[in-house]
Amino acid sequence: MTDTDAFAERKTRASDWFRALRDEIVAAFEGLEQSHDTGPFSDDAPGAFEVTPTSRTAEDGSDAGGGLMSVMRGGRVFEKVGVNVSTVYGTLGEAAQKSMAARGVPGIESDPRFWASGISLVAHMRNPHVPAVHMNTRMFWTPNAWWFGGGSDLNPCIEYDEDTAHFHATQKAHLDPHGPALYPELKAWADEYFYIPHRKRARGVGGIFMDDRNTGDWEADFALTQDIGRAFLPAYLPLVEKRRVVPCDAADREAQLVHRGLYAEYNLVYDRGTKFGLATGHDANAVLMSLPPLAKWI
Repeated sequence: MTDTDAFAERKTRASDWFRALRDEIVAAFEGLEQSHDTGPFSDDAPGAFEVTPTSRTAEDGSDAGGGLMSVMRGGRVFEKVGVNVSTVYGTLGEAAQKSMAARGVPGIESDPRFWASGISLVAHMRNPHVPAVHMNTRMFWTPNAWWFGGGSDLNPCIEYDEDTAHFHATQKAHLDPHGPALYPELKAWADEYFYIPHRKRARGVGGIFMDDRNTGDWEADFALTQDIGRAFLPAYLPLVEKRRVVPCDAADREAQLVHRGLYAEYNLVYDRGTKFGLATGHDANAVLMSLPPLAKWI
Protein backbone atom coordinates (compact mmCIF):
# COMPACT_ATOMS: atom_id res chain seq x y z
CA MET A 1 0.00 0.00 0.00
CA THR A 2 1.31 3.45 -0.86
CA ASP A 3 0.17 6.87 0.25
CA THR A 4 -1.77 7.64 -2.90
CA ASP A 5 -3.97 10.68 -3.37
CA ALA A 6 -6.96 8.44 -2.67
CA PHE A 7 -5.61 7.44 0.71
CA ALA A 8 -4.64 11.01 1.53
CA GLU A 9 -8.30 11.90 1.02
CA ARG A 10 -9.30 9.17 3.45
CA LYS A 11 -6.94 10.56 6.06
CA THR A 12 -8.55 13.96 5.71
CA ARG A 13 -12.04 12.53 6.03
CA ALA A 14 -11.08 10.63 9.17
CA SER A 15 -9.36 13.56 10.88
CA ASP A 16 -12.27 15.86 9.95
CA TRP A 17 -14.73 13.40 11.48
CA PHE A 18 -12.81 13.21 14.77
CA ARG A 19 -12.75 17.01 14.94
CA ALA A 20 -16.48 17.27 14.21
CA LEU A 21 -17.24 14.70 16.92
CA ARG A 22 -15.09 16.67 19.34
CA ASP A 23 -17.02 19.86 18.59
CA GLU A 24 -20.37 18.12 19.16
CA ILE A 25 -19.30 16.60 22.48
CA VAL A 26 -17.75 19.82 23.80
CA ALA A 27 -20.96 21.72 23.01
CA ALA A 28 -23.09 19.04 24.70
CA PHE A 29 -20.94 18.99 27.84
CA GLU A 30 -20.98 22.77 28.17
CA GLY A 31 -24.75 22.55 27.73
CA LEU A 32 -24.92 20.20 30.73
CA GLU A 33 -23.02 22.75 32.79
CA GLN A 34 -25.39 25.53 31.79
CA SER A 35 -28.56 23.51 32.42
CA HIS A 36 -27.60 22.18 35.87
CA ASP A 37 -29.80 24.44 37.99
CA THR A 38 -30.93 22.11 40.79
CA GLY A 39 -29.30 19.53 43.03
CA PRO A 40 -25.72 19.23 44.32
CA PHE A 41 -23.27 21.89 43.12
CA SER A 42 -25.92 23.75 41.11
CA ASP A 43 -25.09 26.99 42.93
CA ASP A 44 -21.52 26.91 41.59
CA ALA A 45 -20.51 28.72 38.41
CA PRO A 46 -20.88 26.66 35.24
CA GLY A 47 -17.66 25.30 33.80
CA ALA A 48 -16.30 25.92 30.32
CA PHE A 49 -13.59 24.27 28.28
CA GLU A 50 -10.12 25.74 28.08
CA VAL A 51 -8.81 24.96 24.60
CA THR A 52 -5.07 24.69 24.01
CA PRO A 53 -3.37 23.82 20.70
CA THR A 54 -0.87 20.98 21.02
CA SER A 55 2.11 20.35 18.79
CA ARG A 56 4.67 17.68 18.16
CA THR A 57 8.15 18.15 16.72
CA ALA A 58 10.28 15.51 15.04
CA GLU A 59 13.86 14.88 16.12
CA ASP A 60 15.12 17.01 13.23
CA GLY A 61 12.94 19.90 14.35
CA SER A 62 10.33 19.53 11.61
CA ASP A 63 6.58 19.63 12.16
CA ALA A 64 5.12 16.30 13.24
CA GLY A 65 1.50 17.25 13.79
CA GLY A 66 -0.60 18.23 16.77
CA GLY A 67 -4.16 18.91 17.77
CA LEU A 68 -6.42 20.48 20.35
CA MET A 69 -6.52 19.77 24.07
CA SER A 70 -9.89 20.82 25.53
CA VAL A 71 -10.12 20.56 29.31
CA MET A 72 -12.84 21.71 31.72
CA ARG A 73 -12.03 21.83 35.42
CA GLY A 74 -14.15 22.63 38.45
CA GLY A 75 -17.54 22.73 36.78
CA ARG A 76 -20.94 22.13 38.33
CA VAL A 77 -21.27 18.72 36.69
CA PHE A 78 -17.72 17.90 35.58
CA GLU A 79 -14.86 17.99 38.06
CA LYS A 80 -12.43 17.39 35.20
CA VAL A 81 -13.11 16.39 31.61
CA GLY A 82 -10.79 16.35 28.64
CA VAL A 83 -11.76 16.01 24.99
CA ASN A 84 -8.64 15.86 22.84
CA VAL A 85 -8.16 15.52 19.10
CA SER A 86 -4.86 15.08 17.33
CA THR A 87 -3.34 14.23 13.99
CA VAL A 88 0.31 13.25 14.22
CA TYR A 89 2.81 11.80 11.78
CA GLY A 90 6.47 11.04 11.29
CA THR A 91 8.74 8.07 11.90
CA LEU A 92 8.24 5.58 14.69
CA GLY A 93 11.11 5.04 17.11
CA GLU A 94 12.75 1.68 17.56
CA ALA A 95 10.67 0.65 20.57
CA ALA A 96 7.40 1.53 18.83
CA GLN A 97 8.54 -0.32 15.70
CA LYS A 98 9.21 -3.48 17.71
CA SER A 99 5.88 -3.20 19.49
CA MET A 100 3.96 -2.90 16.24
CA ALA A 101 5.96 -5.64 14.56
CA ALA A 102 5.07 -7.90 17.48
CA ARG A 103 1.39 -7.09 16.86
CA GLY A 104 1.79 -8.21 13.25
CA VAL A 105 1.94 -4.84 11.47
CA PRO A 106 3.65 -5.66 8.15
CA GLY A 107 6.73 -3.80 6.91
CA ILE A 108 6.99 -1.47 9.90
CA GLU A 109 10.67 -2.11 10.54
CA SER A 110 11.69 -1.50 6.93
CA ASP A 111 9.50 1.61 6.53
CA PRO A 112 8.54 3.05 9.94
CA ARG A 113 6.60 6.07 8.71
CA PHE A 114 3.20 6.55 10.34
CA TRP A 115 0.15 8.80 10.49
CA ALA A 116 -2.42 8.71 13.27
CA SER A 117 -5.54 10.70 14.05
CA GLY A 118 -8.17 10.36 16.72
CA ILE A 119 -10.30 11.68 19.53
CA SER A 120 -9.82 10.80 23.19
CA LEU A 121 -12.22 11.69 26.01
CA VAL A 122 -12.23 11.07 29.75
CA ALA A 123 -14.75 12.63 32.16
CA HIS A 124 -14.44 12.66 35.96
CA MET A 125 -17.61 13.95 37.58
CA ARG A 126 -18.47 16.14 40.59
CA ASN A 127 -21.36 14.04 41.87
CA PRO A 128 -20.19 10.51 42.78
CA HIS A 129 -23.51 9.13 41.54
CA VAL A 130 -22.69 10.27 38.00
CA PRO A 131 -20.42 7.70 36.32
CA ALA A 132 -17.03 8.56 34.94
CA VAL A 133 -16.63 7.67 31.28
CA HIS A 134 -13.99 7.12 28.63
CA MET A 135 -14.26 7.19 24.84
CA ASN A 136 -11.80 7.20 22.01
CA THR A 137 -11.73 6.39 18.32
CA ARG A 138 -8.73 6.55 16.04
CA MET A 139 -7.26 5.72 12.67
CA PHE A 140 -3.66 4.61 12.15
CA TRP A 141 -1.76 4.39 8.85
CA THR A 142 1.63 3.03 7.84
CA PRO A 143 2.89 2.51 4.27
CA ASN A 144 1.93 -1.16 4.47
CA ALA A 145 -1.15 -1.17 6.68
CA TRP A 146 -4.03 0.82 8.13
CA TRP A 147 -6.54 0.20 10.88
CA PHE A 148 -9.15 1.72 13.17
CA GLY A 149 -9.57 1.31 16.90
CA GLY A 150 -11.39 2.57 19.93
CA GLY A 151 -14.60 2.33 21.89
CA SER A 152 -16.18 3.62 25.07
CA ASP A 153 -16.63 2.29 28.59
CA LEU A 154 -18.48 3.35 31.73
CA ASN A 155 -16.70 3.70 35.07
CA PRO A 156 -19.16 4.32 37.93
CA CYS A 157 -18.00 4.29 41.53
CA ILE A 158 -21.62 3.77 42.58
CA GLU A 159 -23.24 1.31 40.20
CA TYR A 160 -26.81 1.39 38.94
CA ASP A 161 -27.88 -1.64 36.95
CA GLU A 162 -30.30 0.40 34.83
CA ASP A 163 -27.53 2.83 33.86
CA THR A 164 -25.27 0.00 32.78
CA ALA A 165 -28.12 -1.55 30.78
CA HIS A 166 -28.86 1.75 28.99
CA PHE A 167 -25.20 2.36 28.15
CA HIS A 168 -24.78 -1.10 26.62
CA ALA A 169 -28.15 -1.13 24.85
CA THR A 170 -27.37 2.15 23.11
CA GLN A 171 -24.04 0.86 21.90
CA LYS A 172 -25.62 -2.35 20.69
CA ALA A 173 -28.24 -0.42 18.74
CA HIS A 174 -25.52 1.53 16.92
CA LEU A 175 -23.41 -1.56 16.21
CA ASP A 176 -26.14 -3.99 15.12
CA PRO A 177 -26.47 -2.48 11.60
CA HIS A 178 -22.87 -3.56 11.04
CA GLY A 179 -23.66 -7.19 11.90
CA PRO A 180 -25.32 -8.94 14.85
CA ALA A 181 -22.08 -10.60 15.94
CA LEU A 182 -20.19 -7.33 16.31
CA TYR A 183 -21.57 -5.99 19.60
CA PRO A 184 -20.95 -9.23 21.56
CA GLU A 185 -17.43 -9.37 20.13
CA LEU A 186 -16.55 -5.79 21.01
CA LYS A 187 -18.18 -6.06 24.44
CA ALA A 188 -16.08 -9.12 25.26
CA TRP A 189 -12.99 -7.30 23.97
CA ALA A 190 -13.70 -4.37 26.29
CA ASP A 191 -14.19 -6.70 29.26
CA GLU A 192 -10.76 -8.17 28.60
CA TYR A 193 -8.97 -4.92 27.69
CA PHE A 194 -10.20 -2.86 30.65
CA TYR A 195 -9.38 -5.54 33.22
CA ILE A 196 -6.79 -4.66 35.89
CA PRO A 197 -4.75 -7.84 36.47
CA HIS A 198 -3.00 -6.72 39.66
CA ARG A 199 -6.38 -5.83 41.23
CA LYS A 200 -8.13 -8.86 39.75
CA ARG A 201 -11.11 -6.77 38.71
CA ALA A 202 -12.48 -4.60 35.90
CA ARG A 203 -12.05 -0.84 36.18
CA GLY A 204 -15.74 -0.27 35.43
CA VAL A 205 -18.87 -1.90 33.98
CA GLY A 206 -17.53 -2.28 30.47
CA GLY A 207 -18.55 -1.06 27.08
CA ILE A 208 -17.12 -1.78 23.64
CA PHE A 209 -13.57 -1.83 22.33
CA MET A 210 -11.72 -2.77 19.17
CA ASP A 211 -8.23 -2.43 17.81
CA ASP A 212 -6.42 -3.28 14.57
CA ARG A 213 -9.74 -3.13 12.71
CA ASN A 214 -9.01 -3.73 9.04
CA THR A 215 -11.48 -5.93 7.17
CA GLY A 216 -10.05 -4.79 3.85
CA ASP A 217 -13.03 -2.49 3.34
CA TRP A 218 -11.95 0.98 4.50
CA GLU A 219 -15.37 2.54 3.98
CA ALA A 220 -17.11 -0.11 6.08
CA ASP A 221 -14.56 0.13 8.87
CA PHE A 222 -14.73 3.92 8.87
CA ALA A 223 -18.54 3.78 9.01
CA LEU A 224 -18.31 1.48 12.04
CA THR A 225 -15.85 3.82 13.73
CA GLN A 226 -18.21 6.75 13.13
CA ASP A 227 -21.14 4.84 14.67
CA ILE A 228 -19.06 4.03 17.75
CA GLY A 229 -18.58 7.78 18.08
CA ARG A 230 -22.24 8.56 17.38
CA ALA A 231 -23.33 6.13 20.12
CA PHE A 232 -21.47 8.01 22.83
CA LEU A 233 -23.70 10.99 23.59
CA PRO A 234 -27.05 9.12 23.55
CA ALA A 235 -25.47 6.41 25.71
CA TYR A 236 -24.02 8.81 28.27
CA LEU A 237 -25.96 12.09 28.45
CA PRO A 238 -29.18 10.59 29.89
CA LEU A 239 -27.16 9.05 32.72
CA VAL A 240 -25.61 12.41 33.59
CA GLU A 241 -28.96 14.18 33.47
CA LYS A 242 -30.54 11.57 35.75
CA ARG A 243 -27.78 11.23 38.36
CA ARG A 244 -26.45 14.79 38.68
CA VAL A 245 -29.40 15.74 40.94
CA VAL A 246 -28.97 12.79 43.34
CA PRO A 247 -27.91 13.92 46.84
CA CYS A 248 -24.38 12.84 47.78
CA ASP A 249 -22.42 12.75 51.03
CA ALA A 250 -18.88 12.27 52.36
CA ALA A 251 -19.09 8.48 52.10
CA ASP A 252 -20.01 8.77 48.42
CA ARG A 253 -17.03 11.07 47.84
CA GLU A 254 -14.73 8.61 49.59
CA ALA A 255 -15.94 5.81 47.33
CA GLN A 256 -15.38 8.03 44.30
CA LEU A 257 -11.79 8.95 45.21
CA VAL A 258 -10.82 5.34 45.92
CA HIS A 259 -12.38 4.19 42.65
CA ARG A 260 -10.43 6.85 40.77
CA GLY A 261 -7.27 5.19 42.01
CA LEU A 262 -8.18 2.18 39.89
CA TYR A 263 -8.55 4.40 36.85
CA ALA A 264 -5.17 6.05 37.41
CA GLU A 265 -3.44 2.70 37.91
CA TYR A 266 -4.90 1.29 34.70
CA ASN A 267 -4.01 4.28 32.54
CA LEU A 268 -0.44 4.52 33.80
CA VAL A 269 0.35 0.80 33.79
CA TYR A 270 -1.65 -0.79 30.98
CA ASP A 271 -3.26 1.68 28.58
CA ARG A 272 -1.81 1.32 25.09
CA GLY A 273 -2.75 4.85 24.03
CA THR A 274 -0.94 6.40 26.98
CA LYS A 275 2.18 4.41 26.23
CA PHE A 276 2.09 5.29 22.53
CA GLY A 277 1.52 8.99 23.16
CA LEU A 278 4.44 9.28 25.56
CA ALA A 279 6.72 7.10 23.42
CA THR A 280 6.13 9.19 20.29
CA GLY A 281 6.77 12.53 21.97
CA HIS A 282 3.25 13.95 21.97
CA ASP A 283 2.38 16.67 24.48
CA ALA A 284 2.57 14.97 27.88
CA ASN A 285 -0.23 17.08 29.34
CA ALA A 286 -2.52 16.02 26.52
CA VAL A 287 -1.56 12.34 26.88
CA LEU A 288 -2.10 12.38 30.65
CA MET A 289 -5.28 14.48 30.68
CA SER A 290 -7.15 11.23 31.39
CA LEU A 291 -5.88 11.16 34.96
CA PRO A 292 -8.38 12.25 37.63
CA PRO A 293 -7.85 15.58 39.41
CA LEU A 294 -7.96 13.85 42.81
CA ALA A 295 -7.71 10.19 43.78
CA LYS A 296 -7.09 8.19 46.94
CA TRP A 297 -5.36 4.97 47.88
CA ILE A 298 -6.09 3.25 51.18
